[in-house]
Amino acid sequence: MTARTGQPRSGARRTGGLALGALGVVYGDIGTSPLYALRESFEGAGHELAVTDANVLGVLSLILWSLITVISIKYLVFVMRADNNGEGGILALTALVAPADDFSAGRRRWLLVLVGVFGTALLYGDGMITPAISVLSAVEGTEVVTSGFDRWVIPLSVVILVGVFAVQRRGTGSIGKVFGPVMIVWFAVLGLLGALEIGVAPEVLRAINPTHAVRFLADTGFTGFFALGSVFLVVTGGEALFADMGHFGRFPITLSWYAVVLPGLVLNYFGQGALLLSEPAAIDNPFYRLAPEWAIIPLVVLATAATVIASQALISGAFSLTHQAAQLGYLPRLRIIHTSAAERGQVYVPAVNWILMVACVAMVVGFGSSTNLAAAYGVAVTMTMAITTVIFYAVARHRFGWSRIPTAALCGLFLVVDLAFFGANIPKIPHGGWFPLVVGGIVFTVLTTWRTGRRLVVARLRSRRLPLEDFATSLEADAVPRVPGTAVYLFSLPGLTPPALVANHRLQGALPERIIVLAVETAEVPKIQPAFRVHRFDLGGGVEQAVIRFGFMDTPDVPRELRHVLDEPDTVSYVLGAEAIIVTGDDGMARWREQIYALMHRNATTPSTYFGLPPDRTLSIGSHIEL
Repeated sequence: MTARTGQPRSGARRTGGLALGALGVVYGDIGTSPLYALRESFEGAGHELAVTDANVLGVLSLILWSLITVISIKYLVFVMRADNNGEGGILALTALVAPADDFSAGRRRWLLVLVGVFGTALLYGDGMITPAISVLSAVEGTEVVTSGFDRWVIPLSVVILVGVFAVQRRGTGSIGKVFGPVMIVWFAVLGLLGALEIGVAPEVLRAINPTHAVRFLADTGFTGFFALGSVFLVVTGGEALFADMGHFGRFPITLSWYAVVLPGLVLNYFGQGALLLSEPAAIDNPFYRLAPEWAIIPLVVLATAATVIASQALISGAFSLTHQAAQLGYLPRLRIIHTSAAERGQVYVPAVNWILMVACVAMVVGFGSSTNLAAAYGVAVTMTMAITTVIFYAVARHRFGWSRIPTAALCGLFLVVDLAFFGANIPKIPHGGWFPLVVGGIVFTVLTTWRTGRRLVVARLRSRRLPLEDFATSLEADAVPRVPGTAVYLFSLPGLTPPALVANHRLQGALPERIIVLAVETAEVPKIQPAFRVHRFDLGGGVEQAVIRFGFMDTPDVPRELRHVLDEPDTVSYVLGAEAIIVTGDDGMARWREQIYALMHRNATTPSTYFGLPPDRTLSIGSHIEL
């Protein structure tokens, strides 16, 4: 009996642990929106609203139904079903639209892929704003107690942000275990503060009726519509929630939302609304005004801890997106560290971590307040959410076989909501909303430049092609001298002879007794089981073609995979082709893009490091390639 029940109990404990970790990583962004979202809905730049009963009920109704429509229905019920073998995020979703080697997919679907890459790029801008605005809004709570702390808000925020990024190398799993319990306390406090105030003014519960939202938009016109740009702040963590799915799994994330996050958020927003019904002047900081004066400092401490955690959602999401982009061929090889042996999606990317840190610190210093940052927040992520809806439609139709009319109706509803939020955020562009768009444009240029550059390099290599079978035949015909040993030549184009092998033959006049030409490929799925990774073909003349296929969330380790097919793996030597890129600007790409590609190529992680090759048995042979 014990043996039978042990596994379910173990599974339940694991699910509970993942749900706890999800609270500490996935829901930090959404969970700290009560610090500023309701205030900005009334006092945001360009849409100042009077704090009247009708406006309070209307804004609260919009907040409630935005949470239900965008998070509960769109993401948790539908979008997260379109996972790529457990991995989420817009790039993993885009990979389902048209496989990289499926050139018959059609121009329309390739346009969707391009749009999906642009949506991915926009998330990096969002990942820079989220930590900055979350930490600033929490530390600013000290101003409710005393104005003498004003000059310390920026320095303290900078110190906290540096600390957040410094601990990232410990991994999201370890961070989640520490942050999860803190977030349980945070959501409990959110709910308690809200419930107490709702008890004072229970009439606020009328906002549950969506007619208040409709009436608010009808009565306030453009002012109310533009207020949607600030209402959107309550759901800004939705895209990060999807991107982080690979870290914890769909069910634990859903469990955390319904059991802890949604009740705490709704109670707190409605509590703030109840406070405003009886005390309109509290709009200056309705979140902290919920607490009694003696509790404000402890609440600031707790809020600061929660906002530190809020930063984690976008940071870990950026790590996942970067890993996927590198494996799918949109970025050069990067140093990527897997921080968990159990959860394959938990990764740490040092380069991205430090770039985000510098950007966040610069934004805190440059914008100076959470109100100014709120003006920059939302434009990029609304575009990404709309793009996610469009790509989800394509995946649902072509991959899942859903019927056209029901799918179009569903996605059409989601798209109306997404585009309404996007339109409401457009006025933010001159006030700082340009920043994430510029960041997204830069990242998009980098992603597409690398992808195009690699395609041009492959085309140049193919133009020099020498079929590997012909090379193997020539070795037998010419009786080329052979020396004992096995050499593995890494080359990305199966069936063709590596330039390094040709150069080795020409320079030394002799070759190893056994030659393995190895191509490493990345599949459009997150993970490939070890038994199906390695494929070998004997071409004769002591030459073999081997192909190792990894998923885009696997960590390539060539020696480990070859141990299963080599007799003496510890004595094998590895030969790499070191490509030197020559910028010509003649055709292919513009000269400035070729220079960007060449710069990224020079600074990419070396193949020997990326593929886990032993340095003392690895040789590089150079060649020049003109773009």
